[in-house]
Amino acid sequence: MARKLNGLSRRYAAVLRKHLKQGPRASLQPAQGLGRRAMALGLETLDLARFHEQALIPLVLPNYSPGTRDRMIRRAGTFFAEAITPIEKTHRTAREANAQLQRMIQTLNQRSMDLAASNRRLRQEITQRKSVEESLRKSEQHSSGLLEQSRHMQDQLRLLSRQLLSVQEEERKRISRELHDQIAQTLTGINIRLDSLKSESTLNTKGLQKKISSTQRLVEKSVDIVHRFARELRPTVLDDLGLIPALHSFMKGFTTRTGVRTSLTAFAAVERLDTAKRTVLFRVAQEALTNVARHAQACRVEVSIEKLRDRICMKIHDDGKSFSVERALHSNGGKRLGLLGMRERVEMVGGRFAVESAPDRGTTVLAQIPLGNARARGAKIPLMKSVKSKP
Repeated sequence: MARKLNGLSRRYAAVLRKHLKQGPRASLQPAQGLGRRAMALGLETLDLARFHEQALIPLVLPNYSPGTRDRMIRRAGTFFAEAITPIEKTHRTAREANAQLQRMIQTLNQRSMDLAASNRRLRQEITQRKSVEESLRKSEQHSSGLLEQSRHMQDQLRLLSRQLLSVQEEERKRISRELHDQIAQTLTGINIRLDSLKSESTLNTKGLQKKISSTQRLVEKSVDIVHRFARELRPTVLDDLGLIPALHSFMKGFTTRTGVRTSLTAFAAVERLDTAKRTVLFRVAQEALTNVARHAQACRVEVSIEKLRDRICMKIHDDGKSFSVERALHSNGGKRLGLLGMRERVEMVGGRFAVESAPDRGTTVLAQIPLGNARARGAKIPLMKSVKSKP
């Protein structure tokens, strides 16, 4: 390779010398030939410039006037310009190809970015479709669950309706039996005594006063029984005097009948509730105490009514034995109807109802009633709750 370069350098000097001797009319084709040969050897413009400098210095320096030397340098410059033309053309073509390549690269990059964006959108769409499919699947499961729950509630409603009719029929039987066994018999006894008094009044007046007193006691007993039935059906004191006196009266009678001690704590503003809400609180207390008498085997019951911000809270706590609320709700006995009845009454006026029962802690019934017409807000108690004892 060095031999070729040296040969080209000597060839360049000879052709340049000949070109300068021929003067301004000399042909430039030999210069182009040198340029093509240099390009074939892989030389660049700077390599050819060194050849040109090495050849020009010995030619123009000695024995020439400044004017002649300048003309020779200009013709040599023209020769050099012609010699590098093939290299420059190649460079220009390369530059153009490189520019085109850059444009193609930019286009490819843009297409790559567009494709990446399309892929991202496609992945997002796939993710969204999967999310929609999952939502639809969950919605279908939820709908199926709601349908099953609705069917179960319908079955429960039919069962409760049958139980309610049965309980109503039993209550009617009890009232009928009470009226027949107590009121009817007492009134029959009174009628017999009156007939006896009527007969004896004309024959013997001795002992008449004693028999009249006995008959009066029978009448008073009948009146008391009728009043008790009336109070159980609807206590007049609740309408005439209010909730607190009605509770006092009922709890006093409850203690007399059962021996279970009771206490009531309330605030006077509870009487500002409308009749429906006061009736609900009274019925809940009545049913809760009835359950205590039937099942709890308690010694004491505490009833408290207090104001909590925008609602009234009534708490009924007994120290008797506990029970499983969930099991009671799934049973077919009267306790279930009692619990459901209390909850239904409270929810009917926009309140919340709960029962908590735990071993060694008795049972607590909670009823929250809103003061206004709005539904109760912020109640944290669960609808039903049983607390298990620790092993």
